Amino acid sequence: MFKNKTAVKLDPNTTDTLVGEGSTFEGKIISGASIRIEGQVIGDIDCEGDVTVGEKGMIRSDTIIARNIIIAGTVNGNVQAKQKLTITAKGKLYGNLSAASLSIEEGSVFEGTSRMEGAQDPSSASVQTITLADKQSAAIAEK
Repeated sequence: MFKNKTAVKLDPNTTDTLVGEGSTFEGKIISGASIRIEGQVIGDIDCEGDVTVGEKGMIRSDTIIARNIIIAGTVNGNVQAKQKLTITAKGKLYGNLSAASLSIEEGSVFEGTSRMEGAQDPSSASVQTITLADKQSAAIAEK
C-alpha cells in the first residue's frame, strides 16, 4: 500500500518555493532549494539555497539563514548569508546581518549591526553599526 520513500536531493540553484503576492505564510520554512517571497512571511527561514525578497515581499522573522539573500522588499529580523547579502535600492532591512560579502545599494534602508564573516578568522571579523540617522547625516553632508 505504501511505497518506500526515497529522499530527494533538491538543487539549491533552483527556486523551489514561491510565496506569491497577496499570500501570507506563518511558520518556519526549511528548504533545500531557493525561495522567492513576493507576499508576506511571518516566521523563520532556513534555506540551503538563496532567499529573494521581491519589492512587494515582507518578512517578519527572528532569523533568516541562506546561502545568498537578496532584499528588494522589507525584512524585520536578523539575516545570515553564508555567502552574499544584497540590499537593493528599494530594499529595507531592520535587523542585524551576518555575511561573507555585503552589497547595500544607494537608497536602501539598513538599521542594525553588521558582521562580516566567512573565510577569514572569526576573531578578526569586523563589526559596524549603521543607523538611519548616520545615512541621513551622510546624505546631508554630500549636498
